[in-house]
Amino acid sequence: MAFSTRRLQKELADLKREGAPVGIELLSADDFATWLLSVEVLGETVYQGEKFALKFRFDNQYPISAPAVQFVVEDNWVAPIHPHVYSNGHICASILGSEWSPVLSVVSVCVTLQSMLASCKRKELPPDNDRYVRHAPENPKKTRWDFHGTSSPRS
Repeated sequence: MAFSTRRLQKELADLKREGAPVGIELLSADDFATWLLSVEVLGETVYQGEKFALKFRFDNQYPISAPAVQFVVEDNWVAPIHPHVYSNGHICASILGSEWSPVLSVVSVCVTLQSMLASCKRKELPPDNDRYVRHAPENPKKTRWDFHGTSSPRS
């Protein structure tokens, strides 16, 4: 059994036993390749009452390598309008790239993204949204993000 499978089995068992944090719900985890979770931002935020779905895709290097994580933009789901979230669901967040650590988990990523949304003061797309979405790879991990205070992919 691959290390990634053992780790994901443990995370799934913990999630089922302890439950997810408030505002986060496991929607599906039928295999160890793709999981869906929903995230709702709690409290008075610009996203009050909205719920978003996150898709996690794991390779056999997880947790050494980050999962590919993006907001779902199909089946009645939409991505949040946020300066670090593109309309195709791709997320510019350093923990999904250069600051990924094997100590992070599916739940900790969800909580971090929940917090990122909660701190948003104004709904707006990244300034380069249209250009990025036109040329974006299918897998957000193939984008080389610039994390220096902007939410831009590097050229």
